[in-house]
Amino acid sequence: MRQGPAYRIIRGILRPIALGVYRPKITGTEHIPAHGPVILASNHLSFIDSVVIPLASPRPVQFLAKNDYFTGTGFRGWLSRTFFTAIGAVGVQRGAGADAQAALDAGRGILESGNAFAIYPEGTRSLDGRLYRGRTGVAWLALQTGARIVPVGLIGTQEIQPVGAKLPRIRPVTVRFGPAIDVSGHGPATSGRARRSATDEIMAGIHALTEQELAGAYNESPPQGAIAKFADRIAPRERM
Repeated sequence: MRQGPAYRIIRGILRPIALGVYRPKITGTEHIPAHGPVILASNHLSFIDSVVIPLASPRPVQFLAKNDYFTGTGFRGWLSRTFFTAIGAVGVQRGAGADAQAALDAGRGILESGNAFAIYPEGTRSLDGRLYRGRTGVAWLALQTGARIVPVGLIGTQEIQPVGAKLPRIRPVTVRFGPAIDVSGHGPATSGRARRSATDEIMAGIHALTEQELAGAYNESPPQGAIAKFADRIAPRERM
C-alpha cells in the first residue's frame, strides 16, 4: 500500500500552501521516526483532521476513509476519489463485526509495508469537544505489528471546519506529537485485557497533549431497547 505519484504531487503542493496560510503551531515532530511502521493515534474533532495530520507530519501518512469517497460517479466522484487517494486515504467499509476487522486488516497491511498510519481511537468525531474512551483496535494493530504509537493532540480543528460546514475557514490550529509509546509490555494481541490497558495508555498520552475534558464513555449511540441495554450492561462488548 505505497503512495503513488499523485500523493507526492498533492502533498508537495498542499503542504507549503497550508502551512503558509494557516501557520499552525506544530510541536513534537522529532518523536515521529523517519522510517518504519508507526501509528499516529489522534483525538478527532473535525472532518479536516484527516487533512491536517498528513500535512503536519514530516513523513507521508495513510489513513482509512469510508468507501463512499471512492465510489462516486461523474466529475464529483472523480474529484473525491482523486483527492482522497492523493492525501493517502485507503477506502474501507465502515461498520462493526467483519467490516471492523477488515478495516483493521487494511491498517495492518499499511504498517507491515513500513508506512505511517493515522487512526482515531475514539472511532468518530467528538461533537462536544470531550475526549471519549478509546476503542481497542489501535492496540490490536500495535501489538500485532510491533509498531510504536505516537499520540497526536489536535486543538482548534473543529473551528476550521465545524460539523456541517462545506468549506474550511482560516482559524488557529495546534498539532502536538507526543513521545512514542511502546505497548508491547501489556501482553499479546489475543488478550482483551492487554488490548484494553494498552488503549488506555494511548488515550492518556493523547489527553496529556490536548487536556480535553474526559467523557468517560464511548462515543456512540446508546443501545436501543430494554434488552439491548441490559445485555450491554451485564456483558459489555469490546469496542474495536
